Amino acid sequence: MNLSDYKGILVFAEQRDGVIQTVGLELIGKAKELAGVLNVPVTAALIGYNVAGLAKTLVEYGADKVVVVDQARLEVYDTEAYTQVFKAIIDAKKPEIVLFGATTLGRDLAPRVSSRMATGLTADCTKLEISEETKGLEMTRPAFGGNLMATIVCPDHRPQMSTVRPGVMQKAPRVEGREGEIENFSVSLDTSKMKVKVVQIVKETANKIDISEAKILVSGGRGIGSADNFAALEAVAKEIGATVSASRAAVDAGYIEHDRQVGQTGKTVRPDIYFACGISGAIQHVAGMEESEYIVAINKDKDAPIFNVADLGIVGDANKIAPLLAEELKKAKDAK
Repeated sequence: MNLSDYKGILVFAEQRDGVIQTVGLELIGKAKELAGVLNVPVTAALIGYNVAGLAKTLVEYGADKVVVVDQARLEVYDTEAYTQVFKAIIDAKKPEIVLFGATTLGRDLAPRVSSRMATGLTADCTKLEISEETKGLEMTRPAFGGNLMATIVCPDHRPQMSTVRPGVMQKAPRVEGREGEIENFSVSLDTSKMKVKVVQIVKETANKIDISEAKILVSGGRGIGSADNFAALEAVAKEIGATVSASRAAVDAGYIEHDRQVGQTGKTVRPDIYFACGISGAIQHVAGMEESEYIVAINKDKDAPIFNVADLGIVGDANKIAPLLAEELKKAKDAK
């Protein structure tokens, strides 16, 4: 393999039901930063059916080029079909770096593609950097339960591939009217290898909360004590227009569902305000919320590690203090 044949960064711009997923825009933003160091272009891969109209949005968020594969067979995600398409794009464009969002879809697709390309894949990265010495991609991810961070490199194979969790990177500001190249890319699918047929799609009707999009989060930990007390947190959150989230300890205890979990085994969040109620501040949790704009910590233990990252710390019982705090915030909000 001649490594010099591979140039540029390719981002999987995931879309679902014709809506670009935020993680794709976040990865384009990070790719632009990496591309600035390497002096190479950023290309977004847009795959689906009747999705060509989304290409301009990807350009406005920073993609220099968008490769669009628009076919009826790609309307519903199929692992084999998308793998064939993505391999064809890599074979034609030869990017040195390929980035996927660590979503349900991305985690299914990325390993298949890396296997077909006979290259490595680093999953769930929290940091991506270009090595000053080798100009290779340094991919950092938590290891051993988050107790240490491992930086992984792929020196002998291309492309260098990684998945990144939603919310870890920041999307670049949208530039209306930004110009870029949009290419309609043709791929002939080998349907004989497509063994799965989607008969029916049943969508969950429950109103799922995406905590990574919330502006204010009221997060509870083991110190909240029970599911009933979490219900009280919901009332507090409602008063200030916030969303309730939780630490892993609270989720494992059954106080709240997993889709509300913040941390290395949950979601990474960047709200304007993050209330950490009864959360000790384990490194695994802090890694998922330390980029919050303003952090308020409430804990009985004055030596709790959460106070090390908090902008405001309150020592006391979160179950008593949180409602009082919400009441005062509501008064301040109503007074404006």
